[in-house]
Amino acid sequence: MTCRSAVALALSVALLGACAHPPPTTVPALLERVMPTPVLMLGEQHDAPEHQALQRDVVLALAARGQLGALVMEMAEQGRQTTGLPTDASEARVREALAWTDDTATGWPWATYGPVVMAAVRAGAPVLGGNLPRNQMRAAMGNEALERRISAAALQEQRQGIRSGHCDLLPEGQIGPMTRIQLARDDAMAQTTVAAVAKAGAGKTVVLVAGNGHVRRDLGVPLYLPTTLDHRVVMAQAGGPKSSTPSDAVWFTPPQPPRDHCAELRQQFKR
Repeated sequence: MTCRSAVALALSVALLGACAHPPPTTVPALLERVMPTPVLMLGEQHDAPEHQALQRDVVLALAARGQLGALVMEMAEQGRQTTGLPTDASEARVREALAWTDDTATGWPWATYGPVVMAAVRAGAPVLGGNLPRNQMRAAMGNEALERRISAAALQEQRQGIRSGHCDLLPEGQIGPMTRIQLARDDAMAQTTVAAVAKAGAGKTVVLVAGNGHVRRDLGVPLYLPTTLDHRVVMAQAGGPKSSTPSDAVWFTPPQPPRDHCAELRQQFKR
């Protein structure tokens, strides 16, 4: 696609930028585009193995440069951390420190995320849980003040994302509470990231790993960061360009096999 045709199709500003500057295809090229920065957010599609491989490779590259300050993970709860563990800590000790579970309903596969976590541990960088603890979710569901921290347009898009993400299966009365959990998660990850930057010190980069929806500049964690805190966003996308890439760079990977998420969700609702 030429830049002229991209304009004609009214793709996002970030995607148009990719016309003038082709998307990076190597980790060094990616880091050349986004570094230096105190915060580097790596968005992912959770079921795309190439995205977790990118995260590991970025952590390894930053560690080799002496620039890795910390790794914040959506996949572990805020307050859980590996701080104080030795660089040769076993995976079992690391999982215990992060309270990591492979439970299919509430956890994340260690086989998928263990490599990036252990890369940071081996480099001597703390791994920090960033997600909202489950015991705080009920309070978040009723906290309408969360909705006033973002624009009306962003709030409406978050609500629509909850609807479509649950295949329009949620009762309308649950949309507001579920959206507030999403907002609280973004806020929690932002808080953890800001604290990690303060501890890491100048010249270091804190990496945040989260789903693409959480790192979007127009909707996610960036909205909760101090305006004085510089940051960069990389969104990994499987299957080529999407209609919107509100980020500083896009990492394209091959398409994933077709999967009917809505059919799976309908089965879960039946159970």
